[in-house]
Amino acid sequence: MYLHTKLESRTDPIRIAFIGCGKFVSMFLSQYNHLNKIVIDSIVDIDTSKAKKNCSNSGLSLQNIEKINFSNSLDEILDRNIEIFIEATGNPIIGTVHAHKIINIKKHLILVNVEADITCGKYLSDLASKNNVICSMAYGDQPSLIIEQIEWARLNGFEVICAGKGTKYHPSFEYSTPDTVWGHYGLTKERAENESGMNPKMFNSFLCGDKSAIEMCAVSNAANLKCPSNGLTFPPVGVYDIAKKMIPIKNGGLIESEGQVEVISSIDLQKKDVQNDLRWGVYVVIKAKNDYVKNCFKDYGMVTDASGNYSAIWRPYHYIGLELAQSIYSIALDGKSTGHTKYYNSDVASYAKKDLKAGEKLDGEGGFCARGKLISSMNSKKEKILPLGLTDNAKLKKDLKKDEIIKIEDVELNLPDEIIKAREYQYNLLN
Repeated sequence: MYLHTKLESRTDPIRIAFIGCGKFVSMFLSQYNHLNKIVIDSIVDIDTSKAKKNCSNSGLSLQNIEKINFSNSLDEILDRNIEIFIEATGNPIIGTVHAHKIINIKKHLILVNVEADITCGKYLSDLASKNNVICSMAYGDQPSLIIEQIEWARLNGFEVICAGKGTKYHPSFEYSTPDTVWGHYGLTKERAENESGMNPKMFNSFLCGDKSAIEMCAVSNAANLKCPSNGLTFPPVGVYDIAKKMIPIKNGGLIESEGQVEVISSIDLQKKDVQNDLRWGVYVVIKAKNDYVKNCFKDYGMVTDASGNYSAIWRPYHYIGLELAQSIYSIALDGKSTGHTKYYNSDVASYAKKDLKAGEKLDGEGGFCARGKLISSMNSKKEKILPLGLTDNAKLKKDLKKDEIIKIEDVELNLPDEIIKAREYQYNLLN
């Protein structure tokens, strides 16, 4: 807290570097002219000309763009005077390799790449601790904002019953592909891709449930919360019903048990909009531990369930890359992350999105071939399930039917040593 006050006494600039320059980073760039003492040293991207164009489109002047060192290789910038690296490629395999290099040269890291975090995050977080550096979630993304609410609740003595986010979900969306995504969003291809630079595969992952599973996995592993036994259920719930419905079934709610994650939908099974939906926001449900607290809930007009024992707080929006500076300042001024992986509770399993043939290559989250489902890490290890984060370019050894679970033995993997080491490390943490 009070980071802005601390910033006033900081003399040296906070030198940062981005790996990947897509939509999230472009949003940060649009705020860059208005941020104090943050200096972009370098931007790494496989297409530096496109990265420069994104800088220009985001409002950076030609003079400021010329001050940035552009490269298509992380290795070329590792010896530069950079305090914080931001990994934003969205590729879990490449992102983990990048993170491993950055942490091992004892530099701080912000993982915009939630995909890498849920695939190898416990390993990376422990490696960062060993090297006395920070490996942080990105503020502005929903996992970090949910962690912030959980931290508030626990710090003030509340029990966290359920935590999560809102999204627009329908069971039929689980089979959406990059070819069908914009119709579900209500956007034209021209508006989404050409005018706003939105990646159809990435935004399809938001729609088909992949990103929800990924983000709730991240929250589960950061906050020590359980995942539902059969994956996320996406109940249609408005904000004023969160405290009534996102509580255990035994108490009249919809969730299995206290202390779990769940995502609520902004539409119902008939695809009708839920009143007062939380499509873009985050929430946490808390429980009063005594009658005095319960009466305080009532005295001060807090939203509760019928019993008055449960209350909820929510934030209606997340501002994505527009808020990333919060993580940068938190690390540079306070030496603290804005959320990080501390446990290995959950994984995201891979299921066939269609009938698949031997020899076919999978294409990762939001693609045409596989969809993700939140599961416990214990089940992931026991059943030898292929994590969604390892599906990109995995080659099938056998035919699979639509909705069949994909196991590690079903595919040929050519993984970097860093991934193999990370996964083995995490599996070995489980009894």
